[in-house]
Amino acid sequence: MTSLVRALKALADPIRLQIVEFLRNPERSCCAQEGVVCACDLEAYLGLTQPTISHHMKILVDAGLVEAAKHGRWVYYDLNRQAFANVVEALGHYQTAQLATRQADSATQHDHGGL
Repeated sequence: MTSLVRALKALADPIRLQIVEFLRNPERSCCAQEGVVCACDLEAYLGLTQPTISHHMKILVDAGLVEAAKHGRWVYYDLNRQAFANVVEALGHYQTAQLATRQADSATQHDHGGL
Protein backbone atom coordinates (compact mmCIF):
# COMPACT_ATOMS: atom_id res chain seq x y z
CA MET A 1 0.00 0.00 0.00
CA THR A 2 2.86 2.43 0.71
CA SER A 3 4.09 2.20 -2.89
CA LEU A 4 0.60 3.15 -4.08
CA VAL A 5 0.51 6.10 -1.67
CA ARG A 6 3.96 7.29 -2.85
CA ALA A 7 2.90 6.98 -6.48
CA LEU A 8 -0.35 8.88 -5.95
CA LYS A 9 1.41 11.63 -3.99
CA ALA A 10 3.98 11.95 -6.77
CA LEU A 11 1.25 12.23 -9.39
CA ALA A 12 -0.75 14.76 -7.35
CA ASP A 13 1.47 17.63 -8.50
CA PRO A 14 0.58 19.37 -11.80
CA ILE A 15 4.23 19.82 -12.81
CA ARG A 16 4.94 16.14 -12.27
CA LEU A 17 1.88 15.25 -14.34
CA GLN A 18 3.30 17.42 -17.14
CA ILE A 19 6.62 15.60 -16.80
CA VAL A 20 4.92 12.19 -17.00
CA GLU A 21 2.98 13.30 -20.08
CA PHE A 22 6.19 14.54 -21.70
CA LEU A 23 7.95 11.25 -20.93
CA ARG A 24 5.00 9.40 -22.44
CA ASN A 25 5.14 11.42 -25.63
CA PRO A 26 8.47 13.31 -25.75
CA GLU A 27 9.67 16.03 -28.09
CA ARG A 28 13.38 15.37 -27.97
CA SER A 29 15.75 18.12 -28.93
CA CYS A 30 18.95 18.56 -26.96
CA CYS A 31 20.74 15.25 -26.42
CA ALA A 32 18.14 12.77 -27.55
CA GLN A 33 18.61 9.05 -27.22
CA GLU A 34 16.16 6.41 -28.34
CA GLY A 35 13.53 5.58 -25.72
CA VAL A 36 14.69 8.05 -23.06
CA VAL A 37 14.49 11.77 -22.35
CA CYS A 38 17.36 13.96 -21.22
CA ALA A 39 16.84 16.25 -18.26
CA CYS A 40 17.73 19.23 -20.48
CA ASP A 41 14.76 18.38 -22.72
CA LEU A 42 12.50 18.63 -19.68
CA GLU A 43 14.01 21.99 -18.76
CA ALA A 44 13.31 23.36 -22.22
CA TYR A 45 9.81 21.89 -22.39
CA LEU A 46 8.68 23.07 -18.96
CA GLY A 47 10.69 26.30 -18.79
CA LEU A 48 11.97 25.34 -15.34
CA THR A 49 15.45 25.42 -13.85
CA GLN A 50 17.64 22.34 -13.47
CA PRO A 51 17.27 22.25 -9.65
CA THR A 52 13.47 22.36 -9.96
CA ILE A 53 13.48 19.57 -12.56
CA SER A 54 15.83 17.52 -10.36
CA HIS A 55 13.51 17.95 -7.36
CA HIS A 56 10.46 16.72 -9.27
CA MET A 57 12.36 13.90 -10.95
CA LYS A 58 13.67 12.66 -7.60
CA ILE A 59 10.12 12.38 -6.32
CA LEU A 60 9.00 10.49 -9.44
CA VAL A 61 12.04 8.19 -9.32
CA ASP A 62 11.65 7.55 -5.57
CA ALA A 63 8.00 6.66 -6.20
CA GLY A 64 9.17 4.14 -8.79
CA LEU A 65 7.24 5.79 -11.61
CA VAL A 66 10.30 6.94 -13.53
CA GLU A 67 13.68 5.31 -14.12
CA ALA A 68 16.86 7.39 -14.31
CA ALA A 69 20.19 6.53 -15.89
CA LYS A 70 23.25 8.75 -15.81
CA HIS A 71 25.41 8.77 -18.94
CA GLY A 72 28.40 11.08 -18.63
CA ARG A 73 27.13 14.43 -17.47
CA TRP A 74 23.54 13.83 -18.55
CA VAL A 75 20.69 12.05 -16.81
CA TYR A 76 18.17 10.26 -18.99
CA TYR A 77 14.65 9.40 -17.84
CA ASP A 78 12.01 6.96 -18.93
CA LEU A 79 8.62 5.93 -17.57
CA ASN A 80 8.47 2.73 -15.57
CA ARG A 81 5.40 1.43 -17.37
CA GLN A 82 5.07 -1.55 -15.02
CA ALA A 83 4.78 0.83 -12.06
CA PHE A 84 1.91 2.64 -13.81
CA ALA A 85 0.27 -0.71 -14.56
CA ASN A 86 0.54 -1.57 -10.85
CA VAL A 87 -1.16 1.72 -9.90
CA VAL A 88 -3.97 1.10 -12.38
CA GLU A 89 -4.41 -2.44 -11.08
CA ALA A 90 -4.49 -1.26 -7.45
CA LEU A 91 -7.06 1.43 -8.24
CA GLY A 92 -9.05 -1.02 -10.33
CA HIS A 93 -9.94 -2.91 -7.16
CA TYR A 94 -11.96 0.11 -6.04
CA GLN A 95 -13.79 0.27 -9.34
CA THR A 96 -14.50 -3.46 -9.22
CA ALA A 97 -15.84 -3.17 -5.69
CA GLN A 98 -18.07 -0.25 -6.67
CA LEU A 99 -19.45 -2.12 -9.68
CA ALA A 100 -20.15 -5.20 -7.55
CA THR A 101 -22.01 -3.06 -5.00
CA ARG A 102 -24.10 -1.41 -7.72
CA GLN A 103 -24.93 -4.77 -9.27
CA ALA A 104 -25.94 -6.17 -5.87
CA ASP A 105 -28.10 -3.10 -5.16
CA SER A 106 -29.71 -3.40 -8.57
CA ALA A 107 -30.42 -7.10 -8.07
CA THR A 108 -31.91 -6.42 -4.63
CA GLN A 109 -34.19 -3.71 -6.03
CA HIS A 110 -35.25 -5.98 -8.86
CA ASP A 111 -35.99 -8.86 -6.47
CA HIS A 112 -38.13 -6.59 -4.28
CA GLY A 113 -40.01 -4.99 -7.12
CA GLY A 114 -37.92 -1.81 -7.04
CA LEU A 115 -38.81 -0.99 -3.43
